[in-house]
Formats: sequence, C-alpha cells, structure tokens
Amino acid sequence: MKNKHTIRVVELFAGVGGFRIGLEGASDAYETIWNNQWEPSTKHQDASIVYQARFGTQGHSNKDINLVLTKDIPDHDLLVGGFPCQDYSVASTLSRSGGIEGKKGVLWWQIYRILQEKGEKRPQYIFFENVDRLLNSPANQRGRDFAIILASLADLGYVVEWRIINSADYGMPQRRRRTYIVGYQQNSVVARKIEQMEDWVKYDGVLAKAFEFRPKRNTVSDFEIEGTIQEVSDCFNKGRKDSPFGNAGMMMNRRVYSVDAEAVYDGPRQTLGGNLVDEDFVPEEFFISPEELPKWEYEKGPKKINRVSKEGYEYVFSEGGMAFPDYLDQPSRTIITGEGGTAPSRFKHVVKTQSGRYRRLLPLELERMNMFPDNHTMHPEVSDGRRAFLMGNALVCGIVEQIGKSLYQFIYDEAPVSSRPIFTARDAKPMLDLGLFADEEKPLVVNRPKKQYTLDPAKHLLIGLVKKDNEEYFLKEEPTKIYYTGKTKTFPSTVAINKLYYFMPYIKGKGVRDLYLIRIARIGTKAEIHPESNDEVPRLVFDIEYLESLPEYQMINLANYWYKDTLLGKFFK
Repeated sequence: MKNKHTIRVVELFAGVGGFRIGLEGASDAYETIWNNQWEPSTKHQDASIVYQARFGTQGHSNKDINLVLTKDIPDHDLLVGGFPCQDYSVASTLSRSGGIEGKKGVLWWQIYRILQEKGEKRPQYIFFENVDRLLNSPANQRGRDFAIILASLADLGYVVEWRIINSADYGMPQRRRRTYIVGYQQNSVVARKIEQMEDWVKYDGVLAKAFEFRPKRNTVSDFEIEGTIQEVSDCFNKGRKDSPFGNAGMMMNRRVYSVDAEAVYDGPRQTLGGNLVDEDFVPEEFFISPEELPKWEYEKGPKKINRVSKEGYEYVFSEGGMAFPDYLDQPSRTIITGEGGTAPSRFKHVVKTQSGRYRRLLPLELERMNMFPDNHTMHPEVSDGRRAFLMGNALVCGIVEQIGKSLYQFIYDEAPVSSRPIFTARDAKPMLDLGLFADEEKPLVVNRPKKQYTLDPAKHLLIGLVKKDNEEYFLKEEPTKIYYTGKTKTFPSTVAINKLYYFMPYIKGKGVRDLYLIRIARIGTKAEIHPESNDEVPRLVFDIEYLESLPEYQMINLANYWYKDTLLGKFFK
C-alpha cells in the first residue's frame, strides 16, 4: 500500500525498534529508511540482531555512530532516537579538541554533528527520548545539560518543545518517566502554526494535543538562554539549587517558556496483572524455589547496613522496603536493564501466581510493559537475560505512537491512519524460532491486555452493522480497530455524534458480542486504509479500543438494518 504522504525517518540508537513500532503504529506515512544500532563494549550485538530479524537488513547500520559519515546517512524528514544521558559539558574538551566537534563518546554531539553537517538538507523535524533527570542534570549545575541541548538546537534553526511523561499516567502498563523532545525547523509547516508560546505549551502544541495536562499553579518559568555553547556550559544556572526548566515547555530563538504539568486522563488503564500470561505457560526456571525465597524477601525488605567509604569514613547505608510481591492491580514499576537472570534482586519484578508460587516475569511480559508486540525480542541467538536487558533499555511504544499521530496531524491537517498497529508482530525472517510455547496446549495467540475501567450505564452505545467483506477483521482478537460507517448520507441524522461513547459491531447471523470504547470519531474515507478501493466517499470513522466481550453472541433487532443508538445500561439490562 502506497500512502499519499511519506515522512522519511532516520532512527539513531534504535535498540530493538521502539520508535519505529510507535511511528508505524501512528501512520503509514512514517517510513524508516535508515537506522543505526551499536552497543559498545560487546561483541554480541543483540539489539541489532533482533532489529534486523524483525525489520530486515535494508538500511540497517550496526556501526559505532562516531564512525558513520554524515554523507552515508540518507536525507530524511524526521530524525528520531533515544540517546543516552551523559555529561554534555564541552568545557573540558575545548582546549585540546576544538570544542563541540571534538567531544567524542557523548552521543548527543553525534546528533548535533549530523544535523549540522546536513546543512540545508537537515530534517524538518526531530523527535528524541531521554531520562527524566535530563532537565535537572548535572547535580552541581542544575539544568545545564538541557540548556546546552536547547541552545545548540536553536542555533541550528529548530523550535523545540518537551514534556516529561509517565506512561502510567495515561493508562499504559508501566510507570516509566521519560523526557520527550520534539523539534521543528523554523520554516516548517508546524513551526508556522505557533502563535503564542504559552498557548502552544498548554493547549495548542503537538505534545499538548497528544497528552492533555493541567498546569500546576505558580510554576511558570520564562527566560533566555544566553551566550555561546561554551558559555552556556560554563555558566548556565551556576550557583542555584533548582533547575529553571518545568516538565512541560518549549524554546524558540533561545527563549524558554515552561510550566510543571499534571496529567489529565480518564480512559482505560492497563496493569501488571492484566498483562501476565497464564501460569500454565510459565517455564519452571522462572519460578522461585522455597529455598531461594528468603533471599528475595531480604533484597526487597528495609535495610540498615554499616559501611566504610573509600576514604575510611563509617556510615550507615539505609533503604526502605519495596512491595513484595509486586502489585498486580497497578502498572509495573520501571523496567531496568538488570531485570533478567535468576539471582535475587531488589529491582526485579516478582509476582505471586494463583497457585501461591512466586515467579519472575517472562521476556514476553516485559515486552508488554513497553507495549511491544508479543515475543518481539525472541531470537535463537538472544538469551532471556539479554531480552530483559533490551526491554530495560527500551521505550514505551504507546507514547511514541500518540506523539507520532499528533505530529502527523500538524504536518498534514488530517487524521493519521495506520495499517500497522503497535501490537502487530514483525516477523521479517522465517528462520526465527518462535517455538517458546510450542509444546503447550494453550497457544498464546494475541497480545490483548486486560484493562481497568468503569462502565457507565448512562453513556450512549452505538451498534453498527459490519459488512460481509469486513467480518473477518472484526472477528480477530485485536486491542484496537477502525470502523467505517456507510456513507454519511445513510447515517441516521437522529444520532448525536458527540454523545456516542461505546460501540458494538453487529455481525450478520451472529449478533453482537464485543464492546469497544470510541476513542475518536471523525470524517474519513475507506481509501485512507484501502487505496485500491478508490472509495473517496465521506464516511464517519470510529477509532475504537476493545474493552470486553459478552459470554456469547446476542441477537438484537437493528431497527433500520444498519445502526442502533441506545444507552449502555439499557442494553445490558
């Protein structure tokens, strides 16, 4: 399928493809044409192996980015990457290496180098991810590192906005706080839409549209980043205790406006327990033996330990207790790279099964916490421990998906459509051994997480007929779908679109069974997702999210043979 729009993407520090999965899930317009993944200090390049297995070898680079020439990176529209958090100071290198250009080993400067050397062909858009502490580092000069990044991007002609987002605040299955940075060349269609910085940050911008929030009172910060990059590195915020950057903000022409944001979200929520596989599927090596259990309890418990520093000073190391086992009715804690392996650890997740046994998480379950497709990292050359490491390094694909959708809308002024939802498995290489559960009687067929939500009987429910050629699509067990109504002139004028909240597809001869939440209602055409149909007739389009199913199909009477508008409470009565 050829999309009428194409956004050429280059993915740096690609890991196992989280940015790619999220962007492809946002819109078919995003096309990754080149990507780089290199893990230093290791011969076995696990992430690169997985990436190539899932997406193919074309355009893939498994080479130290410091050694990649900019001319070997194809021109592109969007540069993305989750670059490591390091010390971005340039002062220590200026005397012996010529400044920014000589700062080797700090990967931010490789991004800067690529953008600078691309010149007039540098990408119109950038999209980066980093740890949340980026806005406050280093400890002795709060906010300096982020100021260096913003100043260097401003000098390259970019307008930049950012948000620290905890994915769990927006219904996703892991508590993972990360800084997301999106930038636009000043001559780009997106930058030209900016009117007031305050309004863009709070209401109108790409990130505000993707993730609604309310500003905290008395947290506005408005200032200029002044001086050369070296001067910013040497002097920014020196002698002050707190960073001047709020967790939501933007920078234009080196002027900064920011506030602290409080998430606003009232949709379904995923939990750790809702993403676990049945106990019958879990290999024995993931269970904790009764002999080992006390060691885990000790690691998770509170401690006060007398220690001696390198300088000979005695001190008491103390830490509080952690939940043991992990709460199943909440999102998981942040996955870290040390999640894998059998050794007892304070930071690894442990859950209690229905039979009363304790166990560690499967790699598949760790993938679900980051909203990757099931078994995305499975490969005969990659161990379970390394799969856990890869997920500790990964991002939450659902965050990228929502930002990708918002960015697309700002570029093209239309709704994004994707034929590659984030749960879609990418199995580019048939050589892969996907037989982890091959010997089990119950196959794991789909990543369909259970969610927490409250059904509102007073909300409107639309029941809509599914045409014969689309029945197979609606019979598949998938967490999100798109429903196209008939032509708008055939849709009942008595139905108030703004009041519709739930949706149930009606399968002819079967009736209704599956209940969905209507996430978005808009006008569209079938040609958006099926261009071969040439069907440009306007229709109502519903982006829907699966909630639950009746025990079996129930026949109902569709009054006009197409649609029925009722209240959820009346239907369930």
